[in-house]
Formats: sequence, structure tokens, C-alpha cells
Amino acid sequence: MKTRFPGFRPGLVVLQVGDREDSNLYISVKLKAAAEIGINANHLRLPKSATEDEVLRSIMVVNENPAIHGLIVQLPLDSVNRIDTEKVTNAVAPEKDVDGLTSINAGKLARGDLGNCFIPCTPNGCMELIRQTGRCLAGRATNATRGSNVSAVIPDLGFLWLCVILLHSYRDIVISRSCPPKPIDQLAREVGLLSDEVEMYGKTKAKVQLSVIKRLEGHSDGKYVVVTGITPTPLGEGKSTTTVGLVQAMGAHLNLNAFACVRQPSQGPTFGIKGGAAGGGYSQVIPMEEFNLHLTGDIHAITAANNLVAAAIDARVFHEATQSDKALFSRLVPLSGGQRKFSPIQLNRLKRLGIEKVDPNTLTEEEVTRFVRLDIDPESITWQRVMDTNDRFLRKLTIGQSSTEKGFTRTTQFDISVASEIMAVLALTSSLEDMRSRLARMVVATSRSGKPITTEDLGVSGALTVLMRDAIKPNLMQTLEGTPVFVHAGPFANIAHGNSSILADKIALKLVGPDGFVVTEAGFGADIGMEKFFNIKCRYSGLRPHVVVLVATVRALKMHGGGPTVTAGLTLPKEYTEENLELLEKGCCNLRKQVQNAMAFGVPVVVAVNAFKTDTDAELDLVCRLAKSAGAFDAVHCSHWAKGGAGAVALGQAVQKAAEAPSDFKFLYDVELPIVDKIRIIAQKIYGADDVELLPEAQHKVELYTKQGFGNLPICMAKTHLSLSHDSEKKGVPTGFILPIRDIRASVGAGFLYPLVGTMSTMPGLPTRPCFYDIDLDPETEQVDGLF
Repeated sequence: MKTRFPGFRPGLVVLQVGDREDSNLYISVKLKAAAEIGINANHLRLPKSATEDEVLRSIMVVNENPAIHGLIVQLPLDSVNRIDTEKVTNAVAPEKDVDGLTSINAGKLARGDLGNCFIPCTPNGCMELIRQTGRCLAGRATNATRGSNVSAVIPDLGFLWLCVILLHSYRDIVISRSCPPKPIDQLAREVGLLSDEVEMYGKTKAKVQLSVIKRLEGHSDGKYVVVTGITPTPLGEGKSTTTVGLVQAMGAHLNLNAFACVRQPSQGPTFGIKGGAAGGGYSQVIPMEEFNLHLTGDIHAITAANNLVAAAIDARVFHEATQSDKALFSRLVPLSGGQRKFSPIQLNRLKRLGIEKVDPNTLTEEEVTRFVRLDIDPESITWQRVMDTNDRFLRKLTIGQSSTEKGFTRTTQFDISVASEIMAVLALTSSLEDMRSRLARMVVATSRSGKPITTEDLGVSGALTVLMRDAIKPNLMQTLEGTPVFVHAGPFANIAHGNSSILADKIALKLVGPDGFVVTEAGFGADIGMEKFFNIKCRYSGLRPHVVVLVATVRALKMHGGGPTVTAGLTLPKEYTEENLELLEKGCCNLRKQVQNAMAFGVPVVVAVNAFKTDTDAELDLVCRLAKSAGAFDAVHCSHWAKGGAGAVALGQAVQKAAEAPSDFKFLYDVELPIVDKIRIIAQKIYGADDVELLPEAQHKVELYTKQGFGNLPICMAKTHLSLSHDSEKKGVPTGFILPIRDIRASVGAGFLYPLVGTMSTMPGLPTRPCFYDIDLDPETEQVDGLF
């Protein structure tokens, strides 16, 4: 610069808080060196009493001063007040970040994007020494390195933590925090929501009122895209990351209106083995800790509502068994002010019984008996208690063992909360009125005479609606690149229908307009979540998707080609980290089958090959070529984990083109077919089974549900996600198998029957080494550590 502009003198500020002796020494050396090479260097010292706001304001002044080209924040910050060091270093303008300490710069260093970041002298020197020697550095251990898990001892210099980042992976939660989210009320305005349509839950999330549907009913819908995948490894193949990356590409890079609609994650996997579900790397929903933990309490509301039903069932059985008809009636319709009066929900029950009376005193003895006695057969109770934790010891238990229950015990179980029918109702409802109706129709048991018992019969459906009145409103959040996200409902795809809510999709489609895109995710592989998305969700929503995005990875395809077992928590065998085109091509049979499964519904398919750093160009190109030969509209490889939306631009462009292609959407089966025929069609056409086998309990349920009038409901298969078959060990495309149906349950309120395939459990268990070992709270910053 001085050669080109002789009068140029760069400006440098060293900002110090407090008066530490060692910091003073460092600063004096820096000022001396600056003077020697012609830099105008100034020492900006703030007192020990400086607050975080005062420090940030000082940094902002330096950032905005065009005569200052570099800023060093001297660490540690020697203040008597609590100051978030990471927040302070991130406040430095990246172009003035002499130390390279901002999270964005450090993240680029961590992912190897060395041509697009500033490499400070010490990390640069360390990397050069590693390149020259081919081994880790030896140096004097410091208090910072002693006792830590750093794989190389770094020389005693001020860039220790940055060097560690270079040698270790960068956690998703750190990336999430590197980009402060825009205020959620600002995002709401940007997407076209009015202030009275948004309920704030802090600064980063909000609920959206359903009144927006009425306001926008005359607007045209945008394009509808569903993201699914091949049969995954236990590690997952990045559907959530691809969903977020695609929306970031469309919204932040292709200048399209784009909205993501995703599920809220269960705390079971978050604390179990899979971790959170906010996406990953530079394609995340933020703040990811709020996304993964509690959010706005929807799952807690579902848990409370579900367990209220369970309590009502057992209490009703107990009271009917221990009281006369007269005693039951006097308690169910108590005297108030000298009069008895039916509640509205009791009047509804009388109408269903064909009793057209409103005065309790006019009922005959026979009518009183019919009214007060549900006569539930305890062996027929299908409603389970739930909790949002993986707990294998709740898969079978006995309740009612206290002496106060007078010997009325029964065997039951817990399911995980996201498997509750109330979660499915939330995901499939279209309005508050529709949710009230669905909650009322939920069948919990059968009477001894064979009649279905509903929550309306129990008198609890109105209370359930009250508990769910806030949960029905979609949650608004954002991605790392500021594009909008609806997070709403969270049913598992292997034990439920695995899709986010219809309400969120419908609102988003109106907000993006006819040229915009709504991208939603269907859980697990195309044989699981996608099949249910089409046959259940689209059947009830009336929406028709424009494009299927099928996510594939080289890793998973090698597994399907006969590669070694992939186990979460263990290092991947070399077959997955070294080029092996033969193994990969063999495993592409699974990709071909899942492409065919998607095409069976008449929708164009774009294959997104989610690239990992160990994948070679030859491997990625092979997958794309075989995907196109299988019938995909297009296939592209993506690097959105490492590059954010920029890494999914090609995918966004392919989806745009596919959305304009002709399509012929159709369901896989007619719901009026017999139950067994519908199950067989899914088993044969989607899974590749030869036939199905109904075990005695399943056969009994077919007869019972047909008799009760539920035979015309769609089918929601509860099956392992780790294989196209019922056996999770069978990879690739299994053939020649009979699909065993152990049992069938009815989710009448949600609107489907779900057969249990093989040994599928509705309550996951914890592994030997759960994720919770790594999760903690920093008491100083109150930030969550270890979440991923």
C-alpha cells in the first residue's frame, strides 16, 4: 500500500480493559513494533469498572472510524463486571480483526476455507511447521493446555484457543452462536406478518396466530417441496441440514421468497444418541439450543394432554367398578344451587346415545345406566402414558399397586411423547375447530359390548383443547442466513407419520407467494416419511407437492453396498473415508429404489448428494450419474454443511427447474380398500416385500376396526427406518421377504391406522453412552455446552 500510496499510514487500535501487568507488557511490545513499521497505533484503555455495553460501544466507534484499519482486543478483559469475551471479540468488524478471533473467521479456518479468511501469524506459523515436519508441535505446556484434550501442545502464545480450533472440529452450537439472529419481530415483518398476528416468545422465536390464514386466503400458493432421503445409517444423512441449506440458497442467494417448515425435535434423541435436529454446520436453525430444548412448550403441552386422558381412563374404570349407577350419576351430575345440570360435553354424549333430554331429573333408570357406564374393557385400552425421554424400562409396567386402588391393577406401558396421537392430531389439523373435533374422536378403548370409547365419552376433549390452544400456533424461527423457518409438530417417522404441521405449510405457502418456495422435510427414508407425507398428510391437506428432493450420501450408499457396520459414536471404518467406486456403485441400488418410490407418486425427483470432506469427485459424480439413470429429474452434489446456502445454490436451481416440469401426482392406494389390501400395497410397492403376514392380534384388530367403521382410514406403518424391510440388518434392497404385522392400532382422531411391523417399539431406550454426558450449563455465561 505504501508503494502505491506513499502517504498512506495504517491505523491500529489496541483496546484494553483494566491494568494487568502482563497485558501492559504485551501492548507495549505491539505499539513499539507498530511504530517501527509505520503504523499509527493507539492504546485505548478502559477502566476495570467498564461494563460490557461500554466495551461494545467503544468497539463500535472503532469499527466505524475509516482512519482505523485494525483492532486488537487485549485478552483477558480485566473488568470487575461480567463481560462475555466471545460477544466482545465477535463485535469486532471482520475486516479490522487483526487477531482473527471472530467466530466467523475461526469457523472458516476450522473448515479449511483458508482462501477466504484471515490467518493470524501464530496459527499460520503452526500450520507451516506442521506442513514442514508432518507431525504435531511440541512445546511448553501452559495452564491452559495442561489437563485438556488438546492433541498437540501449542507454544505458550496468545492464540492457543484458535490453534485448538484448527486441530479440532468446530461444534454446531459454536457456529450457531457466531451469527446473532435478527430480532424475530423484524423477521415477522419481512415475511409479511402483521404485528397482531405474532406472539413474541423472547427475542428469537414467536408464535403465529391462525388468523393469518383468513387474511391471506385469497393469495396464491407458492411451490411446495418435500425433502426425503435414501435409507439412512444410524448417523443420519443430513435431510434437516439439506432442508435448511436449500432454503438459505433460495432465499439468501437466489433472491427468492423461501420458507422452511420443519419438525420440533424430541428430547429423547437430543439427550440420547442422535442429538438435536436443527441442521448442522452452516445450515442451521438458530438459536439451536432453543430449537432443541423446550422451544415454546408444545411437546410439554402434548405430554400433559395425553396423560390427562390416561388418568381419566383409569379413574373412570376404577369409579365404575366401585360405585352404583345412582352414586355415579350423583357425582357426574352434581347438585349445584339445589339443581342438577348437564355440562355441554355431557349433552353431546346423551345425543350420541340417542337420548334427547336436557333435564337430568327426567332420565329413566335405563338411561342413567347407559349414561354413567362406559363399561371399558381394561384389556382393550390402547391409550398409553407418554414422556419425552428415552426410557426402556417404561416399555412394560404394572399400575394400580397402591392399596388405595383396591386391587385394580393392569399392565400398561409408556410411549415417547412424539408418538402420542395428540402429536399426530396437531400435525394434521387444519383449524382450532378441526383440532377440537379430532381430539374428541380419539378412540382410547373398547367397551365390553365392542363399542369404541372416545375422549368425548370420557368428557375430557374440551380440556384437551384448552391445553393445546397455544400449541396449535406455528413457531417462527430463522436460519443462520436469516431466512424464515416454521417449527411445528414433531411426530417420529418410524412410529408415527413423521411430518411437520399442515397449518405451518399452508401459512408459509401463502406468505411466499406464487413465485416462492416452501421446503418441508419428511422424516427418515422415502419409504417411511415420504410415503406418509403423500398418503396421509397430502390426503388431509389437499396440497400437491411440486418436487421431491431425495438426499443421499456416499457413506450410506457404501453401507448398502456391503460396507462394514456403521455405529454411532465409533470411528468410521476406512471403507467410508477412502475412495471405493465399486462398493459405492453396488450400494446405489438403494438410491435407485428410493427414486422409484418417489416417482411412483408422479412428482419430479431431484437427488441432493450431501458431500462430506472425505468424498472424492469421482464418487460424487458416480452417484449423480446413477441417480439420473434411475429416473431423477436432476442430481447435484452439495456442500451446504460447510458453505451454507452458497453450497446449495446448484440444488436450488435444479429444484426451480423441476418445479416447472410436468407432474401427475397420485396416491398409492384408495382408502376404501380393505385394511389388509392397503397394508399389502405399501409392503409390496414401497418396501419390495413378497407379501404380508398378520399375526393373531393384528388379524383381530383388522376385524374389530372394520366392524367399528374405521376400515377406510389411511395406513401409517410403524417400521424400522434402517432398512426397506422389517429387519434393520438387511441393507441395500432386500427381496424375498414376508412383512410381519404384529399389531394394529387406531389413531382415529388423527385419521389413520398404524400397523406395528416386526419388533418396532414406541419407546426408545438410552445407549451406553448417551449425549447427555457432554451437555452442561456454563454458570458464568448461562450458555449451554455440548449440545449438537
